[in-house]
Amino acid sequence: VTHSIPACIGSMTINSKQVEKESPVSIFAVNKCYETVQDGTFFDGSGFAALVREGYKVRSDVNITLEFRTTEVHGVLLGVSSAKVDAIGLEIVHGKVLFHVNNGAGRITATYEPRGTNSLCDGKWHKLQANKSKHHISLIIDGNLVHTDNPYIQSTSADTNNPIYVGGYPADVKQNCLTSKSSFRGCLRNLLLTKGQHTELFDFSRAFDLRGVFPHSCPGAEH
Repeated sequence: VTHSIPACIGSMTINSKQVEKESPVSIFAVNKCYETVQDGTFFDGSGFAALVREGYKVRSDVNITLEFRTTEVHGVLLGVSSAKVDAIGLEIVHGKVLFHVNNGAGRITATYEPRGTNSLCDGKWHKLQANKSKHHISLIIDGNLVHTDNPYIQSTSADTNNPIYVGGYPADVKQNCLTSKSSFRGCLRNLLLTKGQHTELFDFSRAFDLRGVFPHSCPGAEH
């Protein structure tokens, strides 16, 4: 076994003696446990999760689905870029969700803005689906569809080769389709990327780099 157990451990005794957990000699990637816990991964607003070390190739088509819960009005959700301009990005800016795509000819953006008093930053779970099909892009939030016209119809492939960064990205990494540098604070779950018939569910505990991210431990809804 090469990865940690996603669990809470308490009241440990060795040879009838209780182990002192409050002042450990060393500690790494251990968060506090919560009275009420939901499925999901907690992002504390300071870092990111990095997936697919060898680089993820978006190319012509990708469908991204995830669920998020936050009370912050800014935060990076996901970015995949390249050394050139090709990239995709998902982010929350001023309480709106933006899906950016650059197939090489220029960035286009689908924007979802909640209506009236409805908020995406209310601490409740919201479902997001972002779809890129050649030069078409669309965004579905809680069943509401938005799409945008793309003037660059000849350019259809986002030739990315960098890792998938979720919830933020390192300061020295360029993201060509993200405008925000704010790390996401809140919980994410059920991150799925689909290409054709192949669907991949990403487990954050398998990320090759985790900073300020606590897999499988999402504190209960904030009141």
